Amino acid sequence: MEQLFSTFGIDVKLILAQAVNFAVLFAVLTYFLYKPVLKTLDERRAKVAKGVEDADKAAEALAHADEEAKSRIGTAETEAEGIVSQARETAGTEKTRIVKEAEARAEALQKDAEARAQEAADKALRDSEKEIARLAILAAEKAMQKS
Repeated sequence: MEQLFSTFGIDVKLILAQAVNFAVLFAVLTYFLYKPVLKTLDERRAKVAKGVEDADKAAEALAHADEEAKSRIGTAETEAEGIVSQARETAGTEKTRIVKEAEARAEALQKDAEARAQEAADKALRDSEKEIARLAILAAEKAMQKS
């Protein structure tokens, strides 16, 4: 076998030294390079997994927030409709009250105007009667003076 190695120019001692060097280099690279790289990759995988998990939680929270917002909007719309209908009802009642009050005032003013008109007519009648009486007395005096 030694002859075979020497024929091909292979030095066993050199091969053994290179094998030891390769083993030392492999051990050093494994310890200082391969393990830290694997550790960094594992950390990155964990971060990515956590990011995906956080994104899923955020999506769930967003969906829940959307549902909550829709619920609150529905409640607010219902309350708004109630307030509007109550305001309309109050406005209708107030309108009826104001109209009745205005009608009562108009009726009172009409009665007052009629009373004043009647009083003015009565006064005018009394004044005319007085004037007629005075004219009748004057006419009687003139008639007596002539006779």
